[in-house]
Amino acid sequence: MSSNRKEEIKKEAKERNVRFLRLMFTDIDGVIKNVEVPISQLDKVMDNEMAFDGSSIDGFVEIDQSDMKLHPDLDTWLIFPWELESGDSRIARFICDVYMPSGEPFKGDPRSNLKRILKEMEHLGFTEFNLGPEPEFFLFKLDENGNPSKNLNDHGGYFDLAPTDLAENCRRDIVLELEALGFEIEASHHEAAPGQHEIDWKYANAVEACDNIQTFKLIVKTVARKHGLHATFMPKPIENISGSGMHFNMSLFKDGVNAFYDESSADGLSTTTYQFIAGLLDHAQAYTAICNPIINSYKRLTPGFEAPVYVAWSETNRTPLIRVPSSRGQSTRVELRSVDPTANPYLALAVLLKAGMMGISEAKSAPKPINKNIYNMDQFEREENQIQSLPKTIAEALEALKNDETIIDALGQHIFERFVAAREADWRKYSTAVSQYEMDRYFKLY
Repeated sequence: MSSNRKEEIKKEAKERNVRFLRLMFTDIDGVIKNVEVPISQLDKVMDNEMAFDGSSIDGFVEIDQSDMKLHPDLDTWLIFPWELESGDSRIARFICDVYMPSGEPFKGDPRSNLKRILKEMEHLGFTEFNLGPEPEFFLFKLDENGNPSKNLNDHGGYFDLAPTDLAENCRRDIVLELEALGFEIEASHHEAAPGQHEIDWKYANAVEACDNIQTFKLIVKTVARKHGLHATFMPKPIENISGSGMHFNMSLFKDGVNAFYDESSADGLSTTTYQFIAGLLDHAQAYTAICNPIINSYKRLTPGFEAPVYVAWSETNRTPLIRVPSSRGQSTRVELRSVDPTANPYLALAVLLKAGMMGISEAKSAPKPINKNIYNMDQFEREENQIQSLPKTIAEALEALKNDETIIDALGQHIFERFVAAREADWRKYSTAVSQYEMDRYFKLY
């Protein structure tokens, strides 16, 4: 990074009275971590000299390998729009890559891992991979002690408005904060379930898009609390209503031209598109563990609640796993509908890109599109159309992951081993826990 950029950052920090600096990174579980330093450490930070104890971060390293460094991406310099309580001073942030003391990128850093897969993409002749996410979330009321309650903020439905939608002002404030940070917001609305909301923004290149998802989550939670609300990205916080997804709209470019578009074809889709879709379908069972990484994810992936559970694709209907929206030209994209907002975006995009690239490099042929409502098909009809179901539990998804070398390679051995170990430990605890349902169903009966 040029010395000019460093001087620009130092100048802006002084002019806007930045007093503290957050060095943010994401762990394997997709949780944002940060160390906060006073702005007096800015030069040290920008010289990549900020060390931390990696052994204290779940899934990183053991205590005998604990020394690690944070390398800030200077393009992620951002000053948060809110002021400190002490006055007009502010907090800024960098998003960082994690490095070993030797100067090598840490193999357990999800952001660095995504960059590794993007380099593989470039070796195949493609120059850019873009993502437009569609994250959903629920808003619950805080109780008198400021703790999250189980009471929804409203009971509105899809595209409702006030007074049915009681979160309009909260959503507007979230949008204003995001716009102040450079987000180009495209839509904000109440979603289908009570208390559920969605805010969409313009696509970006792969790494920036994932950075934006993490920033978005932080802003949503921060602004919601100011309104006396708790925002949760848990996929299925309430039974018998729709859960929250985070559809991934992906597009692949070569020298500024959308590789998914072919104006000479009848449907406007290129051979590359079909090959990419074929790769996504081939590896769907395995990458589900990454795109839907927690036990609760599979409470959302059930028939009847609009979430995709069937491995198929379509240009026209929204019941399969993959949809190709009608836009063409530079807007041609492939939408994967299974991802939920608990997914680590860097890992999810890495495995999806790897799967799609395998479809391209192996010249795979996509099956015929399924343009009728799969939810209305019986099992015989689904089998006749060779439509598989996604895994029904995280345990099933992990078994598929452990048998897919392509997706393992997309994660790297370090992330793969630690991700699986953490998810299996979670599943063991869940399997031995006694739920409220069991108490209600069996305690008196037996």
